[in-house]
Order: sequence, then structure tokens, then C-alpha cells
Amino acid sequence: MKKRDFFNSRWGFILSCIGSAVGMGNIWMFPTRVSLYGGGSFIIPYLVFVVLIASTGIIGEMSFGRATRSGPVNAFGTACEMKGKRKLGEAIGLIPVLGSLAMAIGYTVVFGWILKYAVGTFTGATLAPDDVDGFAATFGSMASAFGNNGWLLGALALAVLILMFGVGKGIEKANKVMMPVFFLLFVILGIYVFFQPGAADGYRYIFRVDPKALADPVTWVYALGQAFFSLSIAGNGTLIYGSYLSDSENIPASAARVAVFDTLAAMLAALVIIPAMATTGTQLNQGGPGLMFIFLPNLFKSMPGGSIIAIVFFVAVLFAGMTSLINLYEAPIATVQEKFGLGRVQACAVTGVIGAVVAVCIQGIVSGWMDVLSIYICPLGAGLAAIMFFWVCGKKYVETEVNKGREKPFSSIFYPLCKYVFCPICFLVLILGIVMGGIG
Repeated sequence: MKKRDFFNSRWGFILSCIGSAVGMGNIWMFPTRVSLYGGGSFIIPYLVFVVLIASTGIIGEMSFGRATRSGPVNAFGTACEMKGKRKLGEAIGLIPVLGSLAMAIGYTVVFGWILKYAVGTFTGATLAPDDVDGFAATFGSMASAFGNNGWLLGALALAVLILMFGVGKGIEKANKVMMPVFFLLFVILGIYVFFQPGAADGYRYIFRVDPKALADPVTWVYALGQAFFSLSIAGNGTLIYGSYLSDSENIPASAARVAVFDTLAAMLAALVIIPAMATTGTQLNQGGPGLMFIFLPNLFKSMPGGSIIAIVFFVAVLFAGMTSLINLYEAPIATVQEKFGLGRVQACAVTGVIGAVVAVCIQGIVSGWMDVLSIYICPLGAGLAAIMFFWVCGKKYVETEVNKGREKPFSSIFYPLCKYVFCPICFLVLILGIVMGGIG
């Protein structure tokens, strides 16, 4: 088999992990939940859970991938091989891989929408409708069954082309460009919104702390879900990126940087969207695709320089969507390479064809498709990876792998915290998602 690819630099790896984490959850869900659950009253528990998950789950998945130099199937197989059950481990490892492929397919549909709207900001098509009902009708037509085939396939082709160049020359280089540009564009949007009349009301809301909302368990449940899914803990993408990391890299430090920049992206989105809504006296209570493809375009159209603002916003979202999409496809591509011995280009082509056929067919049901994955498969994959690494591999193995590349041993509470706190949290997220119809 061909020698395994690697990231070429520390920041290339970190930016790629940031790119995998920064996505639609940061842009269309975080601002909505900040608005719905009391501003700072939501941000406080969100930050608590970000710190917890970053210092346990992210480190664990990165270290597990690096230790086994493989994707979830072989990583789980290696863990279970210690107990004489390799085939069982490989079978279980298919769950997060298939979950990643299914999530990538659903995300392909969404990314097709983003690509169409981003191009439409330059042609004028995106802001063409006259009112919010017109924007809703336009989006409804696009999001219907077989309603966006060309843009969807074009979006997937772009992602697959990047992936064909490999880890160092494809994924890393793309993220080195797209992530800095994403942050720069959102900072520009933030500065613009800051000077709009009425924006101050939005800032006051974001940073206010309502003791009643802070004491409400529902606030904490949704803060947990937001942190968990925003950091891309699912037993696939972070694990596979870790497998391309050299033994000299300090994984706990890298995990901290990923968490910081992912949180910064979410806060930037909130600092743009909530004050922008406040300039028109509108409360943000609509999340998901409706916010991005209906209400925000309608808002941009009414703002001074709205066409320019729309261009900056949708280009930034385009980059965030692309970096997440290539991460989601990487785990199944790597698995095809490992299990079938295909070259990089062939594995990308096979996976891309599967993604294209299924994505075209699920356009009318993509919302339900993504709900099932986020409620059931993602937390299950994260929990299974955590059990494999922290329970099956054992303390000595875990601490050896986590401490590679470090001058001093990592915290002594890391292992028990992961084993007895993070592992149960994964299954708590699964249970809460089932009971509440999704918390991510």
C-alpha cells in the first residue's frame, strides 16, 4: 500500500481541524440559541461544555487516530485486537464511517444551496425576491425533490477535486486559504454591523445574563448539544485527521486551539447576525436553513450596501461549508483506501459517485435525513470511539499516546475524566437527543 499521507505543518493540521468544526452549526444555530436562551445565560454553559469536550473528546479522537494511523474501522479493530476481537472492532468501526458518509451526503445537498446563493450574490439572483414570502418561495423551490441538481453536483465536484490532491496538497492547502479568509470576512461583517443604528440592542442582549435562564436545565441541555456537535465529535473526522499527524505534535495544545477558534467563529456569527436583526427591531427566533436562505437575504436587501454584505456573507459561508464537507468525506475515502487497496484518486471517485447519486435523491427529505444522523449516529459514533480508546485500550496505552510530542505529561485527571465523565456524556447526548427530538 502507498505510504500514508501526512499534514505538512502544525498550523495546517490545526486549520484543517478548525475547518472541520466550523460549519452551519456555528452560523445558523449558535446565534439562534444565544437569542432564544438568554444571551450570556446560554454562552456561559456553552463555554463550560466546550472546555470539557475539548480537553477530553477532541484530544481522545486525535490521539486514537494518530496511535493507529488509520480511520475508524482499523482503529476500532486495533483496539479490539488487544482482546482478541479484531473483526468485532472493525464491524463496530463501520458505524462512524457510514455515519460520516451519510452526513457528508446530506451536507452535500446543503452545500449545493450555499454554492447557488454565493454565486447568486454576484449575479443578483440571491437578492432578487421582493419580500420575505418571495425569499421563502425561492428557497422552497430549490430545497424540493430534485430541485438543485446542477449546483449540488458542482459543489460535490469541487470537494472531491480538493480531496483527490490528498492531505498535504489538498485538504491542508485548502484550509490554509479558506479558514483565514472566513474569519477575515466575518470580522469585516462585524465591523459593518457595529456601525448600523440599533445594533447596540443586539450586543446588550448577547452579553446579558438572566439568572432564571441560567438556572433552567433546558439552557444547559441545548448548550451541551451545541458544544458537542460544533466541535465535530463523532468518532470519524477528528479521528481520521489525527491519523495524519506526526508523533512530534502536542495534541492537547492543538485541541485547545481548535476549540478556541471554533468558539470564536460561533461568537463572530452571533455578533454579526443578532445585532443585524436588531437594527430592524426583529428578534432572532428562526434557526436552521430558514435563517440563512430566507430571513438573512431579506434582511441584507433592506440594509445599506446590502448586495456587498450578501457577497461577503455567502462567500464566507461557502468556505466554512467546503472545509466541513471535505472533512466528512475524508473518513469514508480513507476507509475505501484501507480496505480495498485503491489509490487516492480512485477512492475519491468511488465515494464521490455514491455521494452524488444519493444526494440527488434525498434533496426533498434532507432535513429529516440530517436529524436522524445528528440525533442517533453522531453521538453513538463518538461514544463508541471513546469506549474503544478509554475503556478497551486502557490507561497505559492512552496516556502514552496522549503524551507523545509533549515536554511534560498531560494532566493526571485526564484519563479518569474521559473514562467516567466524557464517555457517559456521549450517551447522555444520544438519550437527550432522542427524548427532545434533537439537541444539536
